[in-house]
Amino acid sequence: MRIRRYRVILGLTLFLLPAVSLGQQAKDDIGQAIDDRADRYRDMAMQIWNLAELGYMEEKSSGILQTRLKEAGFEVTAGVAAIPTAFVASYGSGNPVIGILAEFDALPGLSQEATPTRQVGTEGAPGHACGHHLYGTASTAAAIAVKDWLVSSGQTGTIRLYGTPAEEGGSGKVYMVRAGLFEDADVVLHWHPGDANDASPSTTLANRSAKFRFRGVVAHAAVSPERGRSALDGVEAMNHMVNLLREHVPQETRIHYVITQGGLAPNVVPEFAEVYYYVRHPSAPMLNEIWERVEQTARGAAMGTGTTVDREIIHGNHRILTNLTLARLVHANLERLGGVHYTAEEEEFARRIQETFGRAIRPLGSEQQIQPFRERQGMGSSDVGDVSWVVPTAGLRTATWVPGTASHTWQAVAAGGTEIGIRGMILAAKVLATTSLDLFSNPAVVEEAKREWNEHRGPDFQYEALLGDRDPPLDYRK
Repeated sequence: MRIRRYRVILGLTLFLLPAVSLGQQAKDDIGQAIDDRADRYRDMAMQIWNLAELGYMEEKSSGILQTRLKEAGFEVTAGVAAIPTAFVASYGSGNPVIGILAEFDALPGLSQEATPTRQVGTEGAPGHACGHHLYGTASTAAAIAVKDWLVSSGQTGTIRLYGTPAEEGGSGKVYMVRAGLFEDADVVLHWHPGDANDASPSTTLANRSAKFRFRGVVAHAAVSPERGRSALDGVEAMNHMVNLLREHVPQETRIHYVITQGGLAPNVVPEFAEVYYYVRHPSAPMLNEIWERVEQTARGAAMGTGTTVDREIIHGNHRILTNLTLARLVHANLERLGGVHYTAEEEEFARRIQETFGRAIRPLGSEQQIQPFRERQGMGSSDVGDVSWVVPTAGLRTATWVPGTASHTWQAVAAGGTEIGIRGMILAAKVLATTSLDLFSNPAVVEEAKREWNEHRGPDFQYEALLGDRDPPLDYRK
């Protein structure tokens, strides 16, 4: 008990040291530097918002960030981990190596104008419904501000930005982890757009996905149905068995699917059909058990319908391993900076967006507040999880969307295309930058974060990607 109490006291002491050793002025200066370039970062974010490129297809979006980083003096290595749009940008030398993650992919079918009512931009086109145009730009802004501080202060160390494509179902970071790109990093920071300002340590669900492809025998559905074997029957039989399975899995499990191909004409027995599955659970070992049962339903469905089936693993993510030492540091900087404030025009926009929700989930005005610090279990998944198992990691969310907005919605796209999104983006950049300053200035905090990280991983931990040894699925959105 005495040892445990000593560790808590030590952790708190280390946590308080940066504020004393670094000084408020340096943080104010770095925040001002980001504000001074806010117009440029706004333009970058809106370029990416308008491009709305899907995972592994973000050539122009990735290029915008790379160009800005090169202009700022970073050494940029593109096409890493066998992914054309992935890159690593570094400045400085020696330790600590502080990394910042940057995402930039959009979601399919969520095109939306920056209006408070549903107004499709281009029918069927993608949209930034998870705010990754803001994510990549804020991270870039933070990295450049930290680089400038390293130069002016003479501080040693390396600031590194990781350009990570295809977070939405493509697991871009997993391939970068597997390629060893994080092996020499000491700490990695990240953030995400949201409807509130929150730096609580939040974990996620481990996740795996695959496309199950059934093949049957084509025939005329009326003239010779006995000669046909329907691939669609195989898909439907699998889906039925999986839906029965839901009663017999742990309650934290999430299983969802879409039929991506089901045939072309009712009077033709489908010879090919495909269903795309996601399975999630907090525990990777339990996820593996549930996944095997889902695969059994596919084999059973094929046997029962006289078809064949194969599957392609598309992605797999570990849950995020939280780090309280780093999370407290991020939270302190978020609290110091405060929330975001709307103009009267923005408040009216936000009020009209909230009218589309049906009910107020989070009140208008909460964007000005910082959420209480507490450990949270999220129900989504992220490839940040894999990063967190190979290097101590922490992140935050800022209010880039109207309070109450759910991610992956047109409302998120709309707010992300306005000053509401930009305000949250600039706040995130400042938190990432000032937290990086704390880490560069106080190596003891980095060491405490590593100690906690090693303790939580366990002495026998060995990283293994949940997606196996497959190559990046560069065509998964085509």
